[in-house]
Amino acid sequence: MKHARLLLLFPCLLSIVCRAQQPLMQWHHLDPAANNTMGISTERAYALLHELGLRPASPLLVAVIDGGVDTAHADLKAVLWHNPREIAGNGRDDDHNGYVDDVYGWNFTGGKDGRNVFHDQKEETRLYARLRPRYEGKTLAQVPTAQQAEFRLYEQAKAAYTTKRAEAETAYQNDTKQLAEDIANSATLKKAYGVQVLDSSLLRRSPSADTTLTKLASLFYRVTRRMQQPNADSALNYYRRYNAELKDRLDYAYNLAYDPRPIIGDQVQDLRQRDYGNANLATSLVDHGTKHGTHCAGIIAADRTNKLGGQGIADNVRILSVRCIPDGDERDKDVANAIRYAVDNGAKIISMSFGKYFSPEKAAVDEAMRYANAKGVLLVHAAGNDHLNTDQIPQYPQGRYLNGQQIPNLLTVGASARTNDTHLVAPFSNYGRQSVDVFAPGVEIMSTMPSSSYAPMSGTSMAAPSVAGVAAVLKTYFPQLSPTELKRIIMQSALPYHTQVLKPGTKELVDFATLSRMGGVVNLYEAVKLASAAQAPKAQARK
Repeated sequence: MKHARLLLLFPCLLSIVCRAQQPLMQWHHLDPAANNTMGISTERAYALLHELGLRPASPLLVAVIDGGVDTAHADLKAVLWHNPREIAGNGRDDDHNGYVDDVYGWNFTGGKDGRNVFHDQKEETRLYARLRPRYEGKTLAQVPTAQQAEFRLYEQAKAAYTTKRAEAETAYQNDTKQLAEDIANSATLKKAYGVQVLDSSLLRRSPSADTTLTKLASLFYRVTRRMQQPNADSALNYYRRYNAELKDRLDYAYNLAYDPRPIIGDQVQDLRQRDYGNANLATSLVDHGTKHGTHCAGIIAADRTNKLGGQGIADNVRILSVRCIPDGDERDKDVANAIRYAVDNGAKIISMSFGKYFSPEKAAVDEAMRYANAKGVLLVHAAGNDHLNTDQIPQYPQGRYLNGQQIPNLLTVGASARTNDTHLVAPFSNYGRQSVDVFAPGVEIMSTMPSSSYAPMSGTSMAAPSVAGVAAVLKTYFPQLSPTELKRIIMQSALPYHTQVLKPGTKELVDFATLSRMGGVVNLYEAVKLASAAQAPKAQARK
C-alpha cells in the first residue's frame, strides 16, 4: 500500500455526505479580520445593510446552468423558481414558450421520451472524430487555403485527444492495480485480526505486534479519519467510485465512437434549434451532475430562514435551474440555449460552473452573451480546475468575444482557500492576470447535496456561485445596478493581497496579486459599502 494512493483526496472524495440537524460550519461566510478566515464577510454585510436601512426588492431570479438540481431538497425547495404560467405534469406547453412542463427550469440534455444524457465526449474527442475523415494523413500544404484554419483546429484536437486518452489509460491501469492492492491489504488485516469490519478504533490501536500489519492499519486509520468514515470498507468505496470515474473517461470522454446525442433527438448541427430537451432537472439523485448543480444552488441561496444545515449567501432570490452540463464537455449549442432560456424567463444573474478548452461554435455562445447583456444580465463563470494559466491556454467561455472585444457582463472566478498563507490560492485553480477577474472561496465549501444532505466540495465550481451569490445580494438591495456596474463593484471591492502563494500546479512562490486582474478575494461587505457609496450621489441628484 502506497502513502500517496491512500492519502490523496480527490475533489470527489471531499464530498463526505451528511445530514445536518443543526447549522453546519460554512467558512466562506466568515470575515477575514474578525475570524482570521478568508471568507466573504456575509453576516457583516447583512449587518451593514440593516444599519443602512435597506430592504430587499422583490425576489431576484438567479439561474444555475449546471447538471441539474434536487428540487425536493429541504434547504432549496422554498427558494426555487416556479414558472407561474405552467401547470405541472399535464404534458402541455401552457405558456407556449416551446418547453413542456418547465415548472422549475429546463433540461437541454434530455430527450422528449424522458431519457437523459449523463456522459458525453470531451470537445477535443468530438472534434477529432468529426474532422479525422477529412484530414487524416494530410499536411497543411495539401489542404486548400479556405480549410487551413479548420485543419489547424483538427491538429490541435488530435494532439489533445491523443495525450489525454493516453493519460486516462495510464491512470486507470495504475489505479486499478493500486485498488486491488488496497482491497487485498484490507482482506489481510481482517484475516489477521479475525474481524469482518476494520473499524477506526481497531485501526487506531492495532492488536498485532507485526510491524507490517501495524503500518497497514495505521495507513487505513489515517484514511478513515481524513475521509470521516467509520471503517476501511466505507473508505475504500470512495476509491472504487474514483476508479469507476477513471473508467468512464475511457468509455465516454475519450471514446471516439461514443455518441449520446440520439437520446436527445435534436439536429445537432442546427445551432438555431431550441425546441429540444425535457423538464427533468433531478435526472438522478446519484448522478454527479445533479450533485454538482444542487451544491452550487445551495451556495447561492440555501434557505437562510429555516435553521437547517446550510445557509446561502443571498437572502431574497429564486433559483432557476437549467441543465446542459453532462460528465464530459458541454456543447456550445446547449450553453447558448441555456443562457437564452434563463434570460427569457427573467434571470438577472447566471452562475456557470463549467468550462472546456475547445469551443467550435463559440459564435453561438457569444451571441447569447450579447443577448444577456442587452437584457441586463450578469454572467459569472468558473475559471477551471486544471491549474493552468488561462492567459496562455484559453478556457471557454472566455472573457472576450471572437472579435477580441471584452465581454462586459462576464466575470471569471478562480478558487481561493480559507488561510492567508502560501495556500491561499487553491492548488487546482486556473489563474491569469488578464483572463481571471477575481478569486473567491472554493475549497471544502459546505453546501446542499441531493436527498436533503450536505457535503463539502472543492473547485472553481464553488467559487463561481459564491460570486453569483454576492452579485445577487447587490442586485437585490441595489436593483438599479447594471451588469457592468455589478461587475465593476465586485472587482473593485475585492480585498487585495500580496501574500506569497504557491502558484497552482507548481512549487514556485508568487505574489497572489499576480494571479488575477484584481489580485484579490471577493468580499460582500466591501461590495455593499462600495455599492452604497456609488448610489448616494445618484440619490442626491434625484432630489
